Amino acid sequence: MIGFNKYYNKFNFLSLILIIISLTLLIFKGLNFGIDFKGGTLIELRSSDTKINVSSLRDKFNQMNLGDVSIKNFGNETDYLIKFENKDKKKNIIKEIKKNLDQSFGDNFEFRRVENVGPKVSSELLRSGIIAISLSLILMLIYIWIRFEWQFSLGAILALFHDVIVTLGLFSLLSLEINLSIIAAVLTIVGYSMNDTVVIFDRVRENLRKYSDIKIYELTNISINETLSRTLITSVTTLLALFAIFFFGGEILKGFSFAMIVGVIFGTYSSIYIANTVLVRLNVSHRTIVKDEDKN
Repeated sequence: MIGFNKYYNKFNFLSLILIIISLTLLIFKGLNFGIDFKGGTLIELRSSDTKINVSSLRDKFNQMNLGDVSIKNFGNETDYLIKFENKDKKKNIIKEIKKNLDQSFGDNFEFRRVENVGPKVSSELLRSGIIAISLSLILMLIYIWIRFEWQFSLGAILALFHDVIVTLGLFSLLSLEINLSIIAAVLTIVGYSMNDTVVIFDRVRENLRKYSDIKIYELTNISINETLSRTLITSVTTLLALFAIFFFGGEILKGFSFAMIVGVIFGTYSSIYIANTVLVRLNVSHRTIVKDEDKN
């Protein structure tokens, strides 16, 4: 049997440091919001000239004074996804871009898609994203509170908070773009982490009824070991799929898959070393379960 409980204090300290660093980054550095949340223009280009590359395109767009510009290959090597702020709010910006590209590279570009996101729409999307994440955490709290005792609910929410904050903190540290797909990834992380935690909590609750004489410190370790194979199989198979998407899914899915990879790793970690540690700190026992069942 693996002694996970021997490392509760060490990993709790590590998690505290990670949360402090993540919160510091989020407060003072902030997040790199994409055009979904700060407004701008998205263009999908296809070039008929294979000599044109991302570097030459970026140099040309930087000369146009459009603000922050992001250029990535999209699908094939001749397909490009371009995002920019259009900070001067020029009305005929697409015509101007086409003119500049034609002058520099010739008539080699097909404008396959153009999308504009205004500041009002982007602020509404940002607010909706924050509401979605907050609401998911609240609903999870309510579910666990009904499903288990309040001590379990607190442990689950702290684990979820840890996973979300650390993931966003890493995005802030690396200045990775936050868009709608990242919000979807964070919401998926919340569900995944909760699922892992509930599986272990179910076993803890069952063992509390079965072994009334074993203290919670040892009992959580027993429960983690009994569910370990299921936890590892789920995590590893999920990570294999996510790594495949990250390396072979193209630039569009890199942000989403990276957020999911980070979330799955920390979600598995927190279900063992955050959620269960809360039960130990609160000294949950057989009496806790019996009292709650008597009330019901």
